[in-house]
Amino acid sequence: MTYTSSARQPEPEPRPTWSRGAEQPVGGQESSAVNGAANDSNVVPITAAHAARQGASRHADTSIPSSETSAKGKKSTPTAGKVRADALRMLGCVRIATVRQMAEVITEEESDGRSYVRRAMKKLAELGLAETNGKAGRHPIWNLTPAGQKALADGNELPPRPKAGTGAKAVKAGFGPHGVAVTDMILAFGGRKHLTDWQVEVNHAIKETGLSFNADAVLALPTKTSEVRLFELDNGTMSQARLAREVWDYERYAGHRVWEGARGTIGGTFPFWQRHRYTCSQTFPRLHVVLAGKEEHLLDNRLQALADDVKGIAVAVWGNTLPRLQRGEPWYEIGVDDPDRRRRRYPEPAGR
Repeated sequence: MTYTSSARQPEPEPRPTWSRGAEQPVGGQESSAVNGAANDSNVVPITAAHAARQGASRHADTSIPSSETSAKGKKSTPTAGKVRADALRMLGCVRIATVRQMAEVITEEESDGRSYVRRAMKKLAELGLAETNGKAGRHPIWNLTPAGQKALADGNELPPRPKAGTGAKAVKAGFGPHGVAVTDMILAFGGRKHLTDWQVEVNHAIKETGLSFNADAVLALPTKTSEVRLFELDNGTMSQARLAREVWDYERYAGHRVWEGARGTIGGTFPFWQRHRYTCSQTFPRLHVVLAGKEEHLLDNRLQALADDVKGIAVAVWGNTLPRLQRGEPWYEIGVDDPDRRRRRYPEPAGR
């Protein structure tokens, strides 16, 4: 599959050249911060074919530690209390998860790990802190209850998230598979590392224009120029036109400017997002679009179509499919950040 685009990358940082079978170069500040799937250099230009493959690597977890190893080199059995606490923390971040997903993070074991988590979730359900409201296939989907959220907040385990929902309504409405796919995307992008730095269903809105949308996930992992990364996942349920429209919404959000200046002065205009949302960022955060929910060749076709539909977009957009992301394969650049082009496209606000 080959992508084509006439867009030019304005960033001054050089991009590595990928060839068939090439491995990711080692080095740089961010390469030590995240694994191969999350590294900024792990990207293939939009003109490259699906050829380069990146082996996934595992890193020790810093936020939800794996099961301890004894002095004799054998893994010790995680305590029931620790598994329950880790499950609460994970659900507080990703909102919706299955036992398999929680076991992957909490215990890093196979069937035994799932059995630990099943017992923990049964106890949390008895305590009224977690519940199931639907299934993904045969597997129950777990989410916190309001009491579980309060317990997590009282324990001061996560940054305050006052507007975060439990996810119960979405699961009851039949949207559980989408939430499970978002969790799979989170686990594939960095695995266990930085798990507590994620938030899901993060609203972005501009009252003056009526624009409002939710980013499926936001990762607070600073780079040299941006403090977060934005993520959109399509689980094979959106039309191609709607998917493209959601991606263009990010450019409309990035292009909106506001007038600022003290009374009696000329003042000037500034990007809305830089003044009121991502105040520590020099560039608009990169958008990562992940496609899932269909056979892999169909996902490849959708990725190609998306690249065509957003050709010329003036925000940085990287695309991938969930199977390729889980295998640690590179991202594909389908949009580049261009603030000058955004400013030409969107009208300046009226001054005083």
